[in-house]
Amino acid sequence: MSDTKTAPEAQARKIPAPPVTIESKPFWDAATEGRFLIKRCNGCGKAHWYPRALCPICFSDDTVWEESPGEGVIYTYSVMRRSPTGPYAIGYVTLNEGPAVLTNFVDCDFDQLAIGQKVKVKFQDTENGPPVPVFSPV
Repeated sequence: MSDTKTAPEAQARKIPAPPVTIESKPFWDAATEGRFLIKRCNGCGKAHWYPRALCPICFSDDTVWEESPGEGVIYTYSVMRRSPTGPYAIGYVTLNEGPAVLTNFVDCDFDQLAIGQKVKVKFQDTENGPPVPVFSPV
């Protein structure tokens, strides 16, 4: 099997469970339901990622959860070909709402990934925790 394609091992690569805190619990509860949430600041109006209580832009504590369709474009990516679990791809996706999300890319031919390519969120199971957002080309 060529390591330039998405190997079955890459899709089965185990992702550790994320830490669930009081601050992030609403996000992980929504992820379990297949919904992708981001935070928006009522102070400056900007959406931000990673969801947190304080806005990282203006430091306001007036933030609210907002459901996102989880669509965006690849900002940058890197394919890891020398991994004991098989090749995988990580990078940043710029969501349509503006924030950039560090993520894994799945269900694709890694040689066909491109900066500016449209992607959509899906959720991948973790080891004994909530599913995490990953992205695949549309």
